[in-house]
Amino acid sequence: MLRLLALGVAGGWALNGALAQPAARGAAPLRRKRIIAIDPGHGGVDPGAISPDGACEKDIALATALEFARQLTATRRYRIVLTRGADEFVPLHNRVARARARRAELFLSIHADALPDRKMRGLSVFTQSAQASDREAAALAASENRADLIGGVRLAREPRAVANVLMDLARRETSNLAIVLARDIVDALSRVVVLRDRPQRSADFAVLTAPDIPSALIELGCLSNRKEERLLQRPAYRRKLSRALVRAVDTYFAHAAG
Repeated sequence: MLRLLALGVAGGWALNGALAQPAARGAAPLRRKRIIAIDPGHGGVDPGAISPDGACEKDIALATALEFARQLTATRRYRIVLTRGADEFVPLHNRVARARARRAELFLSIHADALPDRKMRGLSVFTQSAQASDREAAALAASENRADLIGGVRLAREPRAVANVLMDLARRETSNLAIVLARDIVDALSRVVVLRDRPQRSADFAVLTAPDIPSALIELGCLSNRKEERLLQRPAYRRKLSRALVRAVDTYFAHAAG
């Protein structure tokens, strides 16, 4: 955590949920910066997917997350929370806890896929659902959720039975907002990169379980496809992905304000 805080200070990223201070008398009111949690998938002993040429998902996820964070910060509209800022293992429940502790308003988990059919390529976006949208989505969620087991940690299971009706309503509202977020991401990315068939999907991802933060998991592409593997390793391509993700975040908050 100290390393994350140091990274945030050095990079100009505010890693806390404090609201903007009131404007001085006579000055225009300051707009509160939105707090975005960016979660680079895997890390440390967990490499994630590995391409035929040995590229690791954890490295591509971190490089893209850092570029995305840089571009969001440059807009001066957002504060960034990184769940990891280096090649380290972070348990899934800790990623969610870090985002909630910093009062994040969005949670975006960055990944890259690998599929048995190496001809398949394209970006896809997932939201949380106990009932997966398809068999492939269910298999992917099971694979991602094994990250804690790889790190020697038992998966933490948040209790699903919530007695408070207000909490149930909050979860439902969060889920609805997550679907809007995923739609905005698909729309923004569809203009610049190849998408998977049915790019907007859902499955039971442990990292998307915050009851009060709209969350989405983004599979940037397929490392199993040699062309996409090469693209994902190019800084220029990651910058293009990040620009589109910034547009998606802007659009989401414009919709929320409306």
